[in-house]
Amino acid sequence: MSEATKLPLKQKDFLQLADFSGEEIHYLLEVAQEMKAQQKQGIPHPYLSGKVLGMIFEKSSTRTRVSFEVGMLQLGGHAIFLSSKDIQLGRGESISDTAKVLSRYVDGIMIRTFSHDSVEELAEHAAVPVINGLTDLHHPTQVLADWLTILEHKGKLAGLKLCYIGDGNNNMAHSLLEGAVKVGMDISIASPPGYLPNEMVMEKAIVAGKQTGATVMVTNNPVEAIKAADVVVTDVWTSMGQEEETSLRLQALSNYQVNEELCKHAKDDFLFLHCLPAHRGEEVTAGVIDGPHSVVFDEAENRLHAQKAILKVLLSK
Repeated sequence: MSEATKLPLKQKDFLQLADFSGEEIHYLLEVAQEMKAQQKQGIPHPYLSGKVLGMIFEKSSTRTRVSFEVGMLQLGGHAIFLSSKDIQLGRGESISDTAKVLSRYVDGIMIRTFSHDSVEELAEHAAVPVINGLTDLHHPTQVLADWLTILEHKGKLAGLKLCYIGDGNNNMAHSLLEGAVKVGMDISIASPPGYLPNEMVMEKAIVAGKQTGATVMVTNNPVEAIKAADVVVTDVWTSMGQEEETSLRLQALSNYQVNEELCKHAKDDFLFLHCLPAHRGEEVTAGVIDGPHSVVFDEAENRLHAQKAILKVLLSK
């Protein structure tokens, strides 16, 4: 690593982007860029040789599981997949006991689950770093990958405008809010009534934005939100655990589809991001997600590189 990437993180864990300064986020991005370049050049980087990551999955995933497993392998370490059926946590063992036991075996824990409180409790009782792979409230590893993707295509983060359209009360909207203001990026969110972001997350983002000069807009009007946007983001309308609400959500969010007509109001060179999986014809049209502005597969690849940066920095302490 270069001299510029030796800034230590204050946090033991990676739970939400609100915990980190803009400088720390840029530090992680620089580490990710260096290791991505090394990987593309075939240069080994076994920074975590002999280290083991325990991965708890209470929510299934394609990108999270594969990227963390491959990331640990490329870093010289190992990853152990633990579904809720594989460990006693799924049969009633307490989170605190699980944290204490796993801390005796592994060097870090990644968890992908429903309740963010569970991740906070796990981190409180674990002696090793805990990484939030996703909760219903936050998805910080995804947004770090988004920032890496935007940086690669735009050359900067500060001063850009990011627009998120869709369900504002979901983990992507919350982590985008937290992360944007930390790096000086303006953010607008368009959601229907009843689907606005968590008030506490939004209030904290507004306060943080005042320190970096980033603005926060939340509106019911998608045209107003997307005006002059450099980056346009959406997510599925029905997340895991919300399947019983599908019909209601399709109706409530029907006017919040990211389509070619709406995107005419963004900048001519806007980027389109989606964390995937996507439902073409619902939250986004095929013409947008498969069109020239879409960088969703660069974004998916960057989950690997962004998470390797998190793993390298936290597990090599």
